[in-house]
Amino acid sequence: MPTVPTAPPLVLITGPSGAGRSTAIRALEDMGFEAIDNVPLSLLPRLLGGPAPERPMALGVDTRNREFSAQALIDAIDRLGDLTGGRMQVVYVDCEPDVLVRRFSETRRRHPLAPAESAQVGITRELDLLRPIRSRADILVDTSDLSPHDLRAEMDHWFGPQGKGQLSVSVHSFSYKRGLPRGVDMVLDCRFLRNPYWDADLRALDGRDPRVVDYIAQDPRFAPFHAQLTAMVELLLPAYQDEGKSYLSIALGCTGGQHRSVAMAETLAGTLAKGGWQVSTRHREMERRAAEQSLRKG
Repeated sequence: MPTVPTAPPLVLITGPSGAGRSTAIRALEDMGFEAIDNVPLSLLPRLLGGPAPERPMALGVDTRNREFSAQALIDAIDRLGDLTGGRMQVVYVDCEPDVLVRRFSETRRRHPLAPAESAQVGITRELDLLRPIRSRADILVDTSDLSPHDLRAEMDHWFGPQGKGQLSVSVHSFSYKRGLPRGVDMVLDCRFLRNPYWDADLRALDGRDPRVVDYIAQDPRFAPFHAQLTAMVELLLPAYQDEGKSYLSIALGCTGGQHRSVAMAETLAGTLAKGGWQVSTRHREMERRAAEQSLRKG
């Protein structure tokens, strides 16, 4: 199990049910944190009262705790801050109410604060209860537009191991219709390139198909754009690495997130990978459509 010596000794994670708190805790556990979920508030200080832990600790707290109240958790946060000498961070995993309603509907789960009522009632009740905690958070992670994979990447962005030789690059494609991706470091607009959507033979394909790439590459602006973008990124990556940055996310957008941005993301990722960089790709809109189709089939 890896260690995370540069992380704070304690990360406390909370947030509304359905927002992804458990996923965030598991992500920290995979990074080497000692993770304990749903800890009774009265036990929180006792966990740090003994010998100093060898690994950083991630503690999850939610409203299902029988001792939970906003003031009790605030008091616990203050006491934990004293015990760690202020070297702790509170992460609030948030989500828009309408997205939470949809998630509960899709999973057919009952809300823990409204087992005999609608999920909407429970969500409203819980968000009101957590509002004072949200304002105390050091890090706010909004998962309204994040997949579980995105959330894990976000936690890695904040708490992953630091140091030279560990910089990883994530290249995203997205649709401007659905807004900018959250938490990315660099955004590029590909909407000026030739659009395969207007070719009936290419419309149903995506930017991973060679026919789509060839179509876009016929735009005389494609080659210089790719060359200059690659040159800029290759200039920046060593500098970020020297500064100890462990993660860099680059997002390329187009109108629908299917053709131009996907092709450019794949092209850029392939070039960087050939240069020896650790690269992953994400295609937000295609993943979204695949998830919706899976739900319909289910």
